[in-house]
Amino acid sequence: MPSKITMSPAGLSVPSDPIIPFIEGDGTGADIWRASVRVIDAAVAKSSNGQKKIHWHEVLAGEKAFNKTGNWLPDETLDAFRNYLVGIKGPLTTPTGGGIRSLNVALRQILDLYVCLRPVRWFKGVPSPVKRPQDCDMVIFRENCEDIYAGIEFKQGTPEAAKFLALIQEAFPKEAAKIRFPNSSGFGIKPISKDGTERLIRSAIEYALREKRRSLTLVHKGNIMKFTEGAFKDWGYALATREFRNDVVTERESWILGNKETNPAISSEDNARAIEPGFDSMTPDQKSKLIKEVESVLAAIGASHGSDSTGKGKWKSKLMIKDSIADITLQQVLTRTKDFDVVATMNLNGDYLSDALAAQVGGIGIAPGANINYTTGHAIFEATHGTAPKYANLDQVNPGSVILSGEMMLRYMGWTAAADLIIKGMDGAITAKTVTYDFERLMKAEGDATVKKVKCSEFADAVIKHMA
Repeated sequence: MPSKITMSPAGLSVPSDPIIPFIEGDGTGADIWRASVRVIDAAVAKSSNGQKKIHWHEVLAGEKAFNKTGNWLPDETLDAFRNYLVGIKGPLTTPTGGGIRSLNVALRQILDLYVCLRPVRWFKGVPSPVKRPQDCDMVIFRENCEDIYAGIEFKQGTPEAAKFLALIQEAFPKEAAKIRFPNSSGFGIKPISKDGTERLIRSAIEYALREKRRSLTLVHKGNIMKFTEGAFKDWGYALATREFRNDVVTERESWILGNKETNPAISSEDNARAIEPGFDSMTPDQKSKLIKEVESVLAAIGASHGSDSTGKGKWKSKLMIKDSIADITLQQVLTRTKDFDVVATMNLNGDYLSDALAAQVGGIGIAPGANINYTTGHAIFEATHGTAPKYANLDQVNPGSVILSGEMMLRYMGWTAAADLIIKGMDGAITAKTVTYDFERLMKAEGDATVKKVKCSEFADAVIKHMA
C-alpha cells in the first residue's frame, strides 16, 4: 500500500512508495506533465532497481478545477498538499474578475511556504546571450510571504485609499508630506519582519552548509529602505553570527582576519585603516568605534577563525556571509558571475533576479522552482513559466521546467540518485542537440545546422535514453 511522507524533528521521512499530489496545469500543462512524469518515474525506477515508486495523486486547481467544480482552488487540493507534505504542479492561469490575484501566490500564502527556491545552472549546449553561461551556478532563496507580495494595496480613487491617506496625514504628517500627489495616488504597504527574515536566512545558511557552497549573499535595497530592506540585511548578519558562529565568517570579518594573517604584527589602528579607506578623515569617535570593531572581531573569533599553526587562515574554509545592493547585484551577476553562490533576498528582488539569471542559462522555459516550509516539511515544486495556451495540446513546448522541478523534488526527498539521473539525462539530450522548438530556433540562429527539433514527448524520450 502507498504511504505518506511524514515530518519529524529529525526531518522528512520518505517511504519507498510515497503518495505525491500533482496539479497538471493549464494551457500547455497537460503536454508538459505527460512528458515530465515519465522522466521522473523512469529516474526513480532505474536508480532503485524498481524498489521505489511514486504513487501520483491528481488534485485540481486553475481552469481545470473551475470547469469541473466551479472553484479555482478547491479545499480538497489544499487538504491534499497539507496531508501529503510534498507535491508538484504545472503552470496555472490567474483568474480574472477579482478574488484570487494569483493561484500560485494563494498556495504559498495559505500553506505558509515561506521559501521560494530557485536554482540557476547552465546545461552545456543551451543557447545563451552571455559569453560564459557556465559561470552561473546560483541558488536563490526568495522570501515568499512578505514584501509587496503580501498584497496590501489601496487603489487610487477608492474610499479605502482616501481613508488610508487621511490616516497617514493625521498620524504621520511628516511622512505624508513626502507624497507628491496624494489625491491621485494608490498606496501599497511593504511588510518585512524579523521573524520572516530569520526563518528565510536560517534556511539559506543551512542549505549552503549542507551543500558545501562557498558564500551566501544578502541582496537588498537597504541604502534607501533602511527599516525594511536594511533591516533584512542587519537581521541576516546578526542571525548568521549568532546561530552559526563556528561555520561562518562575514566578509568584513574576513578583511580584518586577512590583514592579521598577512601581517601578524599589524596594530588595530592600521587594521582599521586598511578596511576603511576613509579612516584618516574620520572623527575621533568614528575612529575609536572602528578600532573597537577590529579588536572585538579578533577577540571573538581570532582563535577559531584566524591563522592556524602553518599561518593559513581558517576563515577561508568557512561559509562567507556578505551583502549586495539590489541594483548593483543585477549588474554584477553578469560582470562578476562567479562572485555569487547562494543568494537570500526579499520577494520583489528575488522575482527580478531569478528571471534575469534564467535568461543567462537558456530562459524561463527550463527554470525550475520550489515553494518550501522547511519547518513543517511542506513543499510544492513547480514550473516557473506561464501557461502558453496557444501551444496547448500541440506536443511542442519544452518540458524542462517541470522535469527539473521534479529533480528538485527528488533531491528534497533524499532520492539523490534519481535526481542525478535526471540531470544526466537532461545533459545528454541537450548535448546531443535533441531539443524542442524553442532551443532549436536559438541554436540555428547561432549557425548550428545539426540540431534536431523534437516534440515535447520526444524530448522526454531523449532524456530517459541518456540516463543510461
